[in-house]
Amino acid sequence: MRIGILGLGRIGAFHAETLSRLDAVESLVVSDPFADAAKAAAERFGAEVADSPEAVLAAGVDGVVVAAATDAHPGLILACVEAGVPVFCEKPVARTMAEGVAVLEAVEGRDVPIQIGYNRRFDAGFVAARAAVRSGELGTLHTVRSTTLDPAPPPAAYIAASGGIFRDCSVHDFDIIRWVTGREVSEVYAVGGNRGADYIREAGDADTTGAVLTLDDGTIAVVSNSRHNARGYDVRMEIHGFTDSIAVGLEDKLPLRSVEQGVAFPAGVPHDFFMDRFAAAYRAELTAFTEVVAGTRPSPCTVADALEAGWIAEACTLSLHEHRPVTVEEVRRA
Repeated sequence: MRIGILGLGRIGAFHAETLSRLDAVESLVVSDPFADAAKAAAERFGAEVADSPEAVLAAGVDGVVVAAATDAHPGLILACVEAGVPVFCEKPVARTMAEGVAVLEAVEGRDVPIQIGYNRRFDAGFVAARAAVRSGELGTLHTVRSTTLDPAPPPAAYIAASGGIFRDCSVHDFDIIRWVTGREVSEVYAVGGNRGADYIREAGDADTTGAVLTLDDGTIAVVSNSRHNARGYDVRMEIHGFTDSIAVGLEDKLPLRSVEQGVAFPAGVPHDFFMDRFAAAYRAELTAFTEVVAGTRPSPCTVADALEAGWIAEACTLSLHEHRPVTVEEVRRA
């Protein structure tokens, strides 16, 4: 099949490389507002260059991957749907929830599949955790702990446009908690602080946060996030039930150092960043998209599904600023 790619920044170029290695993908058509980025990708992966998103859609592509700036997501998703071309779009659906809801309303009833990129759903560990929960082998759940710690903060320009740590980082934890447990979040309480880069504080954001989520069945989920984890990129999940407890990410590349006598674990080189930690998951995610394009599977993460994690992020952001518990229903009505 023939796949278009809109946006050739860090993640777009990474997706281009992954797609170029998939058996189902015969050719790529790429476009980026910065001509040099598109040219470099074309030379590296043998892709064709188009000078606009419209030109990509006119080039006979079977599917499109959107890896452009967040502000462009709504328009590009809708352009693909209008053209009848299946689309994969990196999260979030839109910069704001109002824009995301507008996209959902615009695509409802259309039969063009849309897949939103939440890569942890394709990581082998999280897939196994979901299976364990759904099989009942853990018994009734009582506690979930989810962690995302970045090795260093992103640049100031990214922070200024990200919408805050809950919307651009923690949202991955929120999505995977929903996906693994099969439950919805009813209420949140969030805290945060700044002990590092001044530009994060100046942007009105926090560099380290914690959130307690109450799920609709009473399970408690604790989410921990930070822009500063000097030892490496740390993504983990613990799931505790009345019968058993399991962990995702408890492996030799875990970026922690044990101080227990005689304990050598973890002994491997820590994960450096998300593209290292989730390389296999990204491949599985884009393989799934080729199956969506081929019509052999439904979208594994729809617009409606992706927006649910966004509402949790909104609730946590409000909770952080107002120092109080916030229900997800409250931000939906706002």
